[in-house]
Amino acid sequence: MLPDTPLLLAFVGASLVLALTPGPAVVYIVARTLAQGRGCGLASVLGVALGNLANAASAALGLAALFAVSSAAFTVVKWAGAAYLVYLGVRLWRTPPAITDAAPLVPRQPLRRVFRDGFVVALLNPKTTLFFAAFLPQFMDAHASPLVQTLALGTVFVAVACCTDLIYVLMASFIAPRLSRAARPAAWGNRLAGTSFIGLGLLAALGTRPQR
Repeated sequence: MLPDTPLLLAFVGASLVLALTPGPAVVYIVARTLAQGRGCGLASVLGVALGNLANAASAALGLAALFAVSSAAFTVVKWAGAAYLVYLGVRLWRTPPAITDAAPLVPRQPLRRVFRDGFVVALLNPKTTLFFAAFLPQFMDAHASPLVQTLALGTVFVAVACCTDLIYVLMASFIAPRLSRAARPAAWGNRLAGTSFIGLGLLAALGTRPQR
């Protein structure tokens, strides 16, 4: 299922570098944490991880090949993901700020909804599927089952990314109380998160480089 130890260590190292590089998922998680607290950040991490696992499974089952040969399929999913990000941004801009007295921000949405949003954001990014299809085969054995290897390596990558995402959540939650001393912190956090999501939606629609 997994390559020999030296190749596996190389894969983990490469995955760590890629996971630490800020992309749409990282910005989404940090923005959620700053705007709505650590609990929402953790829920976002879980949602993004599940979405990335689904993308790894899609790559294993051949959807990456479909996206590669069908520009229509790629375009439909890409624009769907971009539209969802913009929708999240607009919704956060329209969310009334909560009244707070230098206290931790209380999540204004159910955690299951935050989890769902993270899952959809990760799932509706076909670049992630293409990334798995291009990256994982470099560490696979041609004589073993490609389906099993892709799923196993994809799971390892998602686990590494989940750990780095947790670090981002902890860093953002450490910074958030200091931001709470500013005027209208909740409104500021919502607008920062909303602007981030709208920007990510535009980047997802216009960009071509695979990103997490």
